[in-house]
Amino acid sequence: MTSKKPIIVATLWLILAGTGSALCLLAGMYLYLSPQLPSVGSLREVKLQTPLRVYSADGKLMAEFGEKRRTPIRFENIPTTYIDALLAAEDDDFFEHHGVSIKGLARAATQLILTGRRASGGSTITMQVARNYYLSRRKTFARKFNEILLALRIEQELSKEEILELYVNIIFLGNRAYGIHAASQVYYGKPLNQLSLAQFAMLAGLPKGPSTMNPIANPSRALQRRNWILGRMLSLEKIDQSAHDLAIIEPVTAQYHGSNVDVQAPYISEMARSKAIELFGLEAYTEGYRVYTTIDSEMQNSAHHAVVNGLRTYDARHGFRGPEQTLTLLAEMPGDKDSGPQATPAQTDTNDEESATATDINFQPLAEAWQSSLSAIPIYGNLLPAAVALIREQSFIALLASGQTVEITWEQGLSTAKPHINENVVGAAPKTASNIVSVGDVIRLAYDEEKDTYALSQVPTAQAALVALKPQNGAILSLVGGFDFRQSHFNRATQAERQPGSNFKPFVYTAALENGMTPASIINDAPIDFFDETLEDTWRPKNSDGKFLGPMRLREALYRSRNLVSIRVLREVGIGNTIRGMSRYGFNEKELSHDLTLALGSHGLTPVSVATGYAVLANGGYQVQPYLIERILDNDGKRVYESLPATVCDPCEQPPTTNTPALGASADGTQSLEEPHQTLDSLADAGSYDLQGDPFELPFSIKSLLGILEPQDYPRAEKVLDDRVSYLIDSMLKDVIRRGTGTRAKSLGRSDIAGKTGTTNDQVDAWFSGYNGDVVATTWVGFDQNTPLGRSEYGGRAALPIWIEFMETALKGRPETRRVQPPGIVTVRIDPETGERAKPGDPDAVFEYFRSENAPQETANSSTINSPYENEERITEDIF
Repeated sequence: MTSKKPIIVATLWLILAGTGSALCLLAGMYLYLSPQLPSVGSLREVKLQTPLRVYSADGKLMAEFGEKRRTPIRFENIPTTYIDALLAAEDDDFFEHHGVSIKGLARAATQLILTGRRASGGSTITMQVARNYYLSRRKTFARKFNEILLALRIEQELSKEEILELYVNIIFLGNRAYGIHAASQVYYGKPLNQLSLAQFAMLAGLPKGPSTMNPIANPSRALQRRNWILGRMLSLEKIDQSAHDLAIIEPVTAQYHGSNVDVQAPYISEMARSKAIELFGLEAYTEGYRVYTTIDSEMQNSAHHAVVNGLRTYDARHGFRGPEQTLTLLAEMPGDKDSGPQATPAQTDTNDEESATATDINFQPLAEAWQSSLSAIPIYGNLLPAAVALIREQSFIALLASGQTVEITWEQGLSTAKPHINENVVGAAPKTASNIVSVGDVIRLAYDEEKDTYALSQVPTAQAALVALKPQNGAILSLVGGFDFRQSHFNRATQAERQPGSNFKPFVYTAALENGMTPASIINDAPIDFFDETLEDTWRPKNSDGKFLGPMRLREALYRSRNLVSIRVLREVGIGNTIRGMSRYGFNEKELSHDLTLALGSHGLTPVSVATGYAVLANGGYQVQPYLIERILDNDGKRVYESLPATVCDPCEQPPTTNTPALGASADGTQSLEEPHQTLDSLADAGSYDLQGDPFELPFSIKSLLGILEPQDYPRAEKVLDDRVSYLIDSMLKDVIRRGTGTRAKSLGRSDIAGKTGTTNDQVDAWFSGYNGDVVATTWVGFDQNTPLGRSEYGGRAALPIWIEFMETALKGRPETRRVQPPGIVTVRIDPETGERAKPGDPDAVFEYFRSENAPQETANSSTINSPYENEERITEDIF
């Protein structure tokens, strides 16, 4: 007995010494590491990396940019079911421990000793918060000790609810999703509160393996973890047996959902992104800025569809160009020689209804290879790539990338698929499907959602652009820069400088009206030759139809778009006099053609530049600048940028009030708000202003926050065109619609629209620009390679239909705008042949508008009407 006593004493001393050494080691590590640990208090002010988001004026999401998709969520908005699932998976005694689970650490240590591998780290949710916010993910003992120390500190300073909120917002859950709110959208395409129990459990299983165990990358493994979590929830009595059993049998429904974009606006979104980077640098991608644009979401979607439909319609007129490529047939593929004969798709010339159908074609080995190839082909303009698998007499079966097979009948685009020869010639109409396609051909199919049918189509080779502005301030209402942004990022609305052709003539005619000409001035439409030292040969301009109509009034020359008249007008007014003042439309006077080709729109302009010029004609003669960004808010909802565009304010008589804040020039030509960040709550709490009174009596800064700014609150747009001249050119451009080259627009059934077609030599560019008092829009169609569109592809045929389709939406429900006839305009009955006052009783006489000082001299045998309102109906009828 006595012999054992020294052994026991020695053992106790060893245990005591070991414990003391361990405590000293831990104390030393604490003293060494503790000063290096960050302040836990900073977690309260932590800024989560949130992507840049771009919205329309009515708050619809157009795009988001940034590596991390994240939408922070408050604890009170986290569904209880998700919390239960998460704790069951990660930390079931979260609400009991003080940041560190001794049981979990012991389990991790035991696994390490027994297996020699770190199977789990024993980390609680609090420890994971410490690691994710402050530490690296390297598996070292020093990091683990820091993690423990930080977790203990966090638990002392933050509530459990605050810790859990931080955790669910920071965790990476695969596929660029950070936080549960973003993961719900990425995997299921819907808000968190709309998920099922099984889906909550699936999300709760992601933190363990976000890249390798998510339901998209590895659905079978993700399913196993989901079901394990459901079992844990059952054992913890968070769900009952029936709920468990129903969730267990629910299939995996997760699939990748990109940004939940509401508006098709990739070109605009890229413009907004560039502006945000210009203002805030690369931090724009992570600081949660929200960019609100001037875009009208309904107009933008309409513009997108109008451009796509217009290009497809143009493309269809010029024939079917054949397959994009031809996929290898299975019989041609290398394979095992001993595997026996290989199947190839059937081809039949029978029209028997009992022949092969989409369900009994035996080309499964081929289908898998073709699907892989089709999946690699991008979708442009919602035109789906498909491979021809079987050909009948007047139909064919096509395989889609999804594996679905569809039959394309003769009426679904085959009967009109004449072969394309060149831009002017198409071949004979096909008689059978084999005249059009062969087995293995990759073609495009257009899907009609309403009819649930497919039709043969093709990706257009031509391009188009559309831009619409609000004429009162230049706000961009919609913009489309091409057929599909994925096909080409080149923004033709803002970057493509193309010759506007006759679309430029209204600006030349406006200069003529300012320099003494009238709508009744007679100009000869006759051949003319010019010798110009800058040109290699004599220049012999011609009209688009090759005809000459002789003397005609200026009004008629514009609505008929007579080139020879325009050249004579420019020569009479003078090139210098015409160019001088073009800057008011936004054109660079130094860059414009300083020769007579200016009359035919020979200088390249972008569609947005042309639309800006037409805005001056549409708003009564005020200069505006196009702008896209309305305001930018930071992650806390504070304004960090706001545009204050020069705005037309006809009723305004007083100068801007002293409440208008300081302005600074912005890169897009507008002015931006420069004032300290304020909120309505802070101003109300300070007792500075009575927010319950008349809102329109408040100062500028408060009205801006309330979003009730009026035209008089903005800087004044400069008046650059005389009211009378503006009225005259507007009336002439209305004639383009009523009886000229733009008569197709009469289909809109409105009397307040005006515009002008434009076509360049050999139909390389086709334009239409038009407006009413609320919207001005420009459309352009052409090839990027500057090749001809084809005979008869004038502005009225190629570009105008796009404008009409867009304007049907843009003007829907809007009352007609009527321009008031300004003082100093008189109406005179004239002889349309001479432009002089008509003799009494002349049956061919028409009414014409004049500036009073330019009206034809009155004689004893002539008459005039001087009142701007007398006989208004008759004036309108006779002129238009």
